[in-house]
Parts: sequence; C-alpha cells; structure tokens
Amino acid sequence: MSSEGSATSEKLVYMANQIGKFFASQGADQAPAAIAEHLRKFWDPRMRAGILAHLESGGADLDPLVRQAVESLRATTAAR
Repeated sequence: MSSEGSATSEKLVYMANQIGKFFASQGADQAPAAIAEHLRKFWDPRMRAGILAHLESGGADLDPLVRQAVESLRATTAAR
C-alpha cells in the first residue's frame, strides 16, 4: 500500500475510533449498531470502502466496538 493510502487509512481509523468513543456510552449492546448507522449515513462511499478495505487487511488499531460496527457494515454492504 502506498504511504498516501496508509495515511488515508490511518485517518479513517482515527475518525471511526472517535465516533466509537462518542457512542461507547450506549454500551456494548447498542454502540456497534449506532456506529455502523453513523458510518452509513454520514461517510461517503469512498470513506466506507476505505474502512472496509482496512478491515479486510486486518483492521489494525480499530477499537473493539468500531471493529464490530465495521464488520456489521461489511455484512450489510455485501447483502445489497
């Protein structure tokens, strides 16, 4: 991966983890769904594709709740 791709991936992980911190107060049962919904509503398709690609390459540095959310996003994206 190019350094630009890596930097983009790092930014997406940072932003996703920030979103995860916001929704963490909803608890482990509800937070992943809320995070995934936020990513679906407010991230453009390129950003969603980028975070999904990051997950596919191992998902380094994703917080656990965010990882669950991105896995959920992957499942709903694949179902479409």
